[in-house]
Amino acid sequence: MSENSPLQDAQRLFLDSVPLRSMAEESVPLDNALGRTLYADLQAPEDSPPYNRAIVEGFIVNTAETQGASEESPASFKIVGSVAPGDAECPSFGAGEAIEVQTGSILPDGQLAIVRMWEAKRDGDQFSISRPFPPRFFIEEQGCDIKQGDTVISAGSVIDALQIGAIASLGLGEVNVARQPRVTVFASGDEVIPYTAPAKPGMIRDCNSPMLEAAVRAAGGEAVLGGIMGDDFDNFVTGVKNTLQESDMIVISGGTAVGGRDFISDLISAVGELLVDGVPMRSGRPLIMGMAGNKPIVAVAGHPPEALRGFSLFGAPAIAKLMGQAVDLPEDTQQSNGPPPQ
Repeated sequence: MSENSPLQDAQRLFLDSVPLRSMAEESVPLDNALGRTLYADLQAPEDSPPYNRAIVEGFIVNTAETQGASEESPASFKIVGSVAPGDAECPSFGAGEAIEVQTGSILPDGQLAIVRMWEAKRDGDQFSISRPFPPRFFIEEQGCDIKQGDTVISAGSVIDALQIGAIASLGLGEVNVARQPRVTVFASGDEVIPYTAPAKPGMIRDCNSPMLEAAVRAAGGEAVLGGIMGDDFDNFVTGVKNTLQESDMIVISGGTAVGGRDFISDLISAVGELLVDGVPMRSGRPLIMGMAGNKPIVAVAGHPPEALRGFSLFGAPAIAKLMGQAVDLPEDTQQSNGPPPQ
């Protein structure tokens, strides 16, 4: 016996049938990558930072010459040059000499350290120190953040603002992402009219289609409105079959039962495989799911709050999986305001 709830069992049955990363790969400019799903691991083409650099202002010295320095016996250095951020290299310097550096200045390898400004007693082009310094003190090493070839962002990640910055820091103007699934949204019912139409007795404005269209976009899909389908079964089957030729997923609101017939259940069986025929939970009867080949079909209630609830529990995770995201079963956190109409 399953330890999961009936809802979790239904979600798992459906989502296990949805193919992972079935969307093709496409390249988009970085400024269009926010919210898109990374198709494959993004590996760093170079080290970051790309060179050794100073992380404080001060003077770079050979650490061996600082050993033994004390208040009683300070070590003295002559400033023989400087290196600013943007300079291509640091000037060379010899024994008893130092180079003035700024935060971000490029620095060489070797047993070197930075003496911070406030630790140096400066007099013109001379300064002295009264303590020893360890090697690479206040020097940020090339590749300390990211090594060339490291995975910077894992496949399936939804690219956020911080990751946009990370990608830009590597000099990449484009990124490969999963194509957004094309999701067609249908409303069903002879009583349903366009939401902009004048109200008529006995008719219901179609608020589900724009609502679910927005939900599809928020989940990362490309939403297409399929229109309002009446309660003509054969016509609806033909419409869904035609739509499946150009869409990656179908969402249907309403029409669970027409004239005593399991209308949507029969429709899904006619175009593919019926997987979930209602969920044994409160207002779970309109939740009907199936697959047409590798394309999910999600049917939700006609009552708007329940329609959005059903999409959140089944539709959104299906879209995420199609794009290659790791999908956890969403919890049922939405509360209904009384029993919805059936």
